[in-house]
Amino acid sequence: MQIDPPLKAERIRAQAVPDLGTATWSNGIRFGNEILLSGMTAHPATRDAQAPLSTYEQTLVVLGKIRALVEAGGGRLANIYKLVVYVTDIADKDEVGRARREFFADVAANGGAYPCSTLVAVSALVFPELRVEIEAFARLDIDLSVAG
Repeated sequence: MQIDPPLKAERIRAQAVPDLGTATWSNGIRFGNEILLSGMTAHPATRDAQAPLSTYEQTLVVLGKIRALVEAGGGRLANIYKLVVYVTDIADKDEVGRARREFFADVAANGGAYPCSTLVAVSALVFPELRVEIEAFARLDIDLSVAG
């Protein structure tokens, strides 16, 4: 039995999502057609804002980071097939949903599909002002804009 050689892993870097010098994780890794992203939050925008960011605003910041990393890995929004969303208050699910509908509207238009998703309520995230964290999975050989 012949075993295929392992896929080469490539670390994904995006200017919009800088790596922390002290990080013990990678923001994103591409192997073959697969892109795997760590959980993204709206930090540091949540600390830099003049007023606290709503869950809706935080979700848009997070989705923008996800887009930047997927594009840096050679993909686009239509390649994102799964999201895992963590919220600190399950009542915020509607704000998260509104942001996702707007963000993925072009992908889902004309018969396309939104990414699959899991939504989980957690007691806290890494910083107290954070209300949402999202993990994303993408494949370059999947195009949800033409889902049937």
